Amino acid sequence: MDFDRVSVTGHGPIAVLALNHPEVMNALSGRMLAGAAAALDFIAQPENGFRALIFTGEGKSFCSGAHLADGPAPGASDIPSGIGIRMDKFYHPLLRRFRDLPMPVVSAVNGPAVGIGMSFALMGDLVLAARSAYFLQAFARIGLIPDGGASWLLPRLIGLARARELSLLAEQLPAEKALEWGLINRVCDDGALKDEAFALAGRLAEGPTLAFAAMRKLYWDSPENDYQQQLEREREAQMRAGATEDFLEGVNAFLQKRPPVFKGR
Repeated sequence: MDFDRVSVTGHGPIAVLALNHPEVMNALSGRMLAGAAAALDFIAQPENGFRALIFTGEGKSFCSGAHLADGPAPGASDIPSGIGIRMDKFYHPLLRRFRDLPMPVVSAVNGPAVGIGMSFALMGDLVLAARSAYFLQAFARIGLIPDGGASWLLPRLIGLARARELSLLAEQLPAEKALEWGLINRVCDDGALKDEAFALAGRLAEGPTLAFAAMRKLYWDSPENDYQQQLEREREAQMRAGATEDFLEGVNAFLQKRPPVFKGR
C-alpha cells in the first residue's frame, strides 16, 4: 500500500515501512512525515494482523535528514519559529508514534542515516545496518543543534563523550564503528541486509506481542525512573503479561517440552 512518499508492504505478520523518495535520498518532507503517520496508523490496526515492523528506505539511502528545500526560503524572517512549529507538529508526534507502537521495530539501515534521519533509524528496537551505510549528525554543518531526540538517545547509547564528538565534529560514523560503539546491533553485507531483517522480524512476529509491547515501554521509560519506581513498573507490566493467553501457552509449552506457539493475545 502506498502512502505519500512512504510505502507499506505486508508479509504475513511482518509490515515493512519504507521511506520512498529516493530522488532526494528519502529526505523528510512534510508530505513524507504525513505519509509515515498514516502508514503507522494502518500498521497499528489490530485487524491487519501485524506483529513486527521493518523500517527502511528505498534506494541507496535510509534518510538524508530534513528536506531543507521543503521549508521557508533562506532569509525568511519566520525560519526560527517555523522550525519549532514543524518539530512540534510533524517530527515529534511521529517519533512518539514509533516509540509507542505496540510491536517490535527492526530498523534496516540500507544507506546513509543523516541528521534527524539518524534519530528515526535509532527508534528501532534492533538496528541493523548495511556495511556501506553510515550515520551522521550533520546539524553543526548548517548551524543547528541535534534534534529528533538525538541529545537524549546518543548519551544513553554510546556515552556523553562520543555523543559530543558526533555532534560537534559532524563526521561520518561508518556502520562498523557504530557497531563497535554499541550504537547499533548488527552489520550485514549490503546484499544480506533484507534477509537478515526479515529473519529477525520473523522471530519477533512469532513471539509474545503484548509482552514485547510492555518491554518496549519499560525500556523507553526506564531512564526517567529510579530503581524503586522501575521495580513497580515491572510489577504492573508483569501482572498484565501474566493475564495473557501467550503466558499460558508459554508455560504449557515449557511443561510439555515443546516450542510455544504464541498468538499475540
